[in-house]
Amino acid sequence: MSTDVTDKSPAAAPPGKDGSGAGDGILQLVLGGLRRNMRQYGMLIALGLIVLLFQFWTGGDLLLPRNVSNLVLQNSYILILAIGMMLVIIAGHIDLSVGSITAFVGAFAAVLTVQHHVAWPVALVLCLLVGAVAGSVQGFLIAYFGIPSFIVTLAGMLLFRGLTEILLKGQTLGPFPNGLQKIGNGFLPEVGPNTNYHNLTLLLGIVLIAAVVWQEVRDRRRQREFSLDVVPFKLFLLKLVALVAAVLALTMLLASYDGAPIILIILGVLVGGYGYVMRNSVFGRHIYAIGGNLPAAKLSGVKDKRITFQVFLNMGVLAALAGLVVAARLNAASPKAGDGFELEAIASSFIGGASMSGGVGTVLGAIIGGLVLGVLNNGMNLLSVGTDWQQVIKGLALLAAVGFDVWNKRKSGS
Repeated sequence: MSTDVTDKSPAAAPPGKDGSGAGDGILQLVLGGLRRNMRQYGMLIALGLIVLLFQFWTGGDLLLPRNVSNLVLQNSYILILAIGMMLVIIAGHIDLSVGSITAFVGAFAAVLTVQHHVAWPVALVLCLLVGAVAGSVQGFLIAYFGIPSFIVTLAGMLLFRGLTEILLKGQTLGPFPNGLQKIGNGFLPEVGPNTNYHNLTLLLGIVLIAAVVWQEVRDRRRQREFSLDVVPFKLFLLKLVALVAAVLALTMLLASYDGAPIILIILGVLVGGYGYVMRNSVFGRHIYAIGGNLPAAKLSGVKDKRITFQVFLNMGVLAALAGLVVAARLNAASPKAGDGFELEAIASSFIGGASMSGGVGTVLGAIIGGLVLGVLNNGMNLLSVGTDWQQVIKGLALLAAVGFDVWNKRKSGS
């Protein structure tokens, strides 16, 4: 008589049967999704952690409605510049002149409206045209003469800074008309019954939540139609809930104060418009193409010179808009306006996921990078951290972001 000594190990229990597998499975799913989408979600998670950290350190002052509103107003012009700079970096270039163009356009607006009493809407259009001309001249030299963007925009930085001094004669010029001031400091008007909240801001928040949900679902459906990789459904739901919660929290904070700042509406339009262009248009795909692999893009028929020219023209227009916002917020044009803005915009782009080699980055990433710097600045000001240490910390944040990009490329073997 023989005995069966074969090892009959018990079958593994399905996830969730022992009471712990379900939680482990969800955790593994989330971690796996984050590893596969680290570039996309890494800075968003970092932004959330930074907000929570400073909210704790400041005793709750960071997320007070008044401070959140100030945070938007104080960083609006950097976010505008970061959008344009992201496109420039994706195309494989750099622009060092944006801070000086910002100052020059603000000075030009002051001369028109304060000294020559030009109506502010006319002055606004003229200032945007000046920015377009400045950007197009630089873009022409870079695209068609082949001069490196670093050299052209470095020259532009010096040129426009000098022209600003000449226009203002070394002095501050203001104040601006009320209509122009509202671009940098104004809020949406109150409408409807008294609800202890800003009704128009609440309505816009609901519309934005609906738009976010629709866009995310639409993008996921399109990815599946083209047999592209999509994040697991549970992770997708988690992302959707987080986005809706973030928009709702921001809406309630702003609605409990003076409502949404006008510049926030402008920013929303810019993010939505540029995000759509970069995701869905031929122009956006060509920008990624020339930044990712210029020889291959040329062989594919991409008109790289024209795309480069248009990218810098666009950067000039956005720098002009930022210049108007800065001048309107300060209610005066100053020769020192825009100092260091180019570095803030570049840092925002790299922190937001842009690659040093070009071809990688998103508009939303630029906004996230700008908000990371903005929250760091605001939080450290609330904690009375000196400007010297603020510069050190922001430098380390930029170094960490670029180092992460290099590490991520080596890990993926690209």
